[in-house]
Parts: sequence; structure tokens; C-alpha cells
Amino acid sequence: MHKPAGRRRMADLWTCWGATTWLALALAGTPASAGPPDGDGTYEDMIELFEEFLEWRDLEPDAEGIADYGPAAIDRRREEIDRFQRQLETMGVAGWDRAKQVEYLTARSHMDRAEFILHVTKPWQRDPVFYVLPIQRIAFADIPAKGEARDRLLSQLRIVPETIAAARSNLTDVAADFAARAIYTLSQSDGVGLGHPYRDEPPAGTMGWYDDLLERVKRDQPDLVDDVGAARQAVRDFHAWLVDNQESFTSPNGVGEKMLDWFVWHVEYLPYTSEEMLRLAHRELQRTRSFLYLEQHSNRDLPEIELPRSREEYQERLAAVDRRIKDWIDEQEIITIPDYVPSDWREMGYNVPFIERPQGPNFWEHVQFRDPSPDHLHAVIPGHRFDGHLEQHLVGDHPIRKIGFGPRREGWGVYLEEMAIPAGLFDDQPRVRELIYVFSLWRAARTIGDIHNQRNDWTVAETHEYWLDAVPWMDLGVANNYSYLRASPGHGLQYTIGAVEMYRLLSDRQHQLGEDFVLKDFHDDFMRKGRLPLSLIRYEMTGFNDDVSRFWDRERVADAMKR
Repeated sequence: MHKPAGRRRMADLWTCWGATTWLALALAGTPASAGPPDGDGTYEDMIELFEEFLEWRDLEPDAEGIADYGPAAIDRRREEIDRFQRQLETMGVAGWDRAKQVEYLTARSHMDRAEFILHVTKPWQRDPVFYVLPIQRIAFADIPAKGEARDRLLSQLRIVPETIAAARSNLTDVAADFAARAIYTLSQSDGVGLGHPYRDEPPAGTMGWYDDLLERVKRDQPDLVDDVGAARQAVRDFHAWLVDNQESFTSPNGVGEKMLDWFVWHVEYLPYTSEEMLRLAHRELQRTRSFLYLEQHSNRDLPEIELPRSREEYQERLAAVDRRIKDWIDEQEIITIPDYVPSDWREMGYNVPFIERPQGPNFWEHVQFRDPSPDHLHAVIPGHRFDGHLEQHLVGDHPIRKIGFGPRREGWGVYLEEMAIPAGLFDDQPRVRELIYVFSLWRAARTIGDIHNQRNDWTVAETHEYWLDAVPWMDLGVANNYSYLRASPGHGLQYTIGAVEMYRLLSDRQHQLGEDFVLKDFHDDFMRKGRLPLSLIRYEMTGFNDDVSRFWDRERVADAMKR
């Protein structure tokens, strides 16, 4: 078994199944009387307060267009989030129905997330990538830009030097791996290009995109040359500053075990400690690796799926998979597809375009080029894009139910991938089942790496080493992209743990209804609940309050940090 050098041995994760962590001990001491607040505030008061919070959450730029992340501004925002939270606690939640109580807990978690970022992750202080990504997007602008588009681009270009100056002032506690990631993002292209416009030969990182923008404005809009040149130089100066100071950036990468446990319990409402999630993820990794081998053994005399030879052949595969999945949804009564969902797969979109790379396909392409089914289920239909269309119609402008939670979004997507096997989609496509298990193996390995990275058990390099060893076709470009720790912790663990919670919900609801359970009705009802945390959807759908009864008792993150 892989054991990154100098870090916690993997075998340690399996010891002492009955051992408890600080969170488990705290939960064991939760008083039985813990429950929802019983104040004077009405449901309408809560909605109004939450809408005010959403307006506050998006930090407004000053007159020059620069968002202020200086110490005085951050102290002020900490006082403001405290006022939001205290006002929320005055609501008369005890007398509300189940659906409204679920919305209260969801609103509280959003405020707790904001407080966590202000007190713990502090990306403006610790993460140079926080400043790189917004200025990188400016360089993607279409040229020539005219009218309002030109005015907007000019304004954006002129704030780049000021943004870089603010970054150098604010970045006082930089994590080593964040600095390395920023340097990499500024100077290199790894071929993954999340959010980048497509190029056969992509520019080399953010600096390369500004070089590209400068050449385009020289050719097609010379009146912008000076402003693009100034922005380009500021980006290059930032890269040089990071390189020159890299040895001084020594802070840890993740938030640590205690803070990770606090976050997944109080913000994501996942009823596990990080240690328990590691056990679940290791179990899922062992299961999917075994299933993949058994599938490969069963299919050993069948031809393997070859990579497509052209973009046209790949698009034919995309169209065929889209038809096949929709036919399966209809024939097996999986979920309702409303008329407002686009029927053309090209209009719905897809994640993995056809790219021919000198070094060969990356991980996602190795799977999707062979057969687009895994990511089509996860991200197109009935996954993310389908989910988004339904959210707009079923939830609409509801301020609480429309805001996504990672485990809800990604757990639903991963659940769809693997549930399609026992639900019959791949009965006549055994080699595609192998691709589904490769995806599942990556999700489990990603959870393990994400938790160790957040707990500072592993460095980013050790996380890469683990993933490259654990997952077929994994490449360093994809591993590098997905090892980046966001301001809200735990993105990597949301996939497998979210899927675990989806299967838990399916099992509970089917057992509860017995012969009255209908899979299509279950999925349709799930969609109607919106983008809530999975444990709260479970409570709303089933009435089971074993998790929710403990969520009412809460410790503020600022208090948890003092212990």
C-alpha cells in the first residue's frame, strides 16, 4: 500500500474503530433538550434577513473597483457576520413546520461558511491564487471589444495593477503549496484548462494569456495596447515577486483536522468526522477497485473500447450516448424530463471537448473519449446541467433553496454514475461498466487525498503521488488541478461522501414506503427540494431527525478556534 514518506501511515487510519475525536466527544455531550430557537422572528423575517446577507456576502469594490481585503475591512466584516448570526438566532423556529426549519438550518450554514472563511481559511491572506484567477479571466476577452464591452474591459484592465499591489500587501501568511500553485497557474498550462477558451496550443498560464491578449489588441484594437501592456507587466511582476519570496511562504496548506471536522459538521451538515470519512472512502476505494478488477476479469475476452480517431467520431459517440441515456430514463422510469429541458445534446453542452494533445489524452479524456456515459450521467443528463434547468423552474428565486451545496451537487452526480449499473443501463455494455468503476475509484481516492491534504497530513506533492498510483490513466495535470484547496474546505470529499448520503437517502425512503416506493417519484421529489444539504433533504423527505436533532446544538467557529 502506498505510504507517502514522512507522513501518517495509512495503516493508522484503520486502528481503533471505536476511537472518538473531539467532535464525537462534543456530540456525545449534546444535551437532549437542544433544539431550534424559540424567539420572536417570523419566517418572513428570516427570508428578509437572508436576502440582506446575500447582498452583504458579495464584497463590493470601492470607487476604483478594488475590493478591500485589508485588516480594517476584514475586522469590520467579522463584526457584520456576527450581527447576522445573532439576529438569525432570534427567529421563532421551534413553531415552524419541517420545511421551514430545514431552510433555517440551511441559512445558518451559509452564514457559518462566511464566518469560517473570515476566521480560518482567509484566502486574501494565505492564497495568491485568490488574486490570480479573477485577473486571468480578463485576458480571455473577445477582441475587438465595442461599446459597453470595451468600457468594461478597459475598467478591468486598469484595476489589475491595483489588485496586484493589494495582493502583495495582504498576503502575509501564505501557504507554501498555494504559492506553488499560483506560480504554476501564472506560468504554465497543464492541458486541463478549466474555464479557459479552447486553443489547440493553449497559452502558457496567465502570463501567456496576457501575451496573447496583447498580440490580439495590437492586431485588432490598438487603442487598448497601453492598458493591456500595463496589466500584463503587473501580472509578470506578481509572478516574479512570488518566485523571489517562495522560500518565505511556509504556512500549512490545509485548515487542520479540528477545523475540517467543524466545517463538514456545521456547514455541510455531513454527520461524520474526517476520520470516519476516511474509513468510508477507503472502503469505497477497495470496493470499486475490486469491482473494476472483477469486471475486467469477466470481460477479458471482449475487445477493449478504442479511442476515437476524430472529433466527428467522438461527437457521434456523444449523440449516441445522449439518446441511449434518455431512452433508458424513459423506459425504466428513472426521472421526469420536463419539456423545458433542451432536447439537443449540443444545446445542453458537455464537459470534455475533443482535443488532440502531443502527450496524449488526460485522465478525463481517456474515459470520456472511449465512452461519454460516465460524465454525461454526472454532468449533463440527469446530472448537473439537467439539475440546473430543473432548479430554475422548481425552485426559482427562492433565496435559500437555490444556492448549491457541494455534497448535494456532486453526490447526486456520482450516485447517477454508479446507480445506472444495477438500474440496467449498461447490461449490454460491459466494457462501459469498467469506465464507471474507474470514475468511482477516482472519487474515492480524491476524498482520501483531500482529507489528508486539508488535515496537513500530506503535502500536495504527496497527494499527487497517491493519486497517480491509485487511479488508472491519472496524469499530473489533472492531479494538480484537483489538489488545489478552495476557501470552502472539502470539495474533493463531497463526491464520494455525497454519494454515500444519496444511497442512504434512497435506502431510508424505500424502506419507509415499502411497496408504495416508486423510484421516479423519489427522484422527482428530491429535485423539488432544491439545493439543500443532503442530510436536510433526508429530514424533509422522511422525517428522520437523527442527524438534525444534533445539528441544532452548535458551536461558533470563533469559539471552536479557542479550544
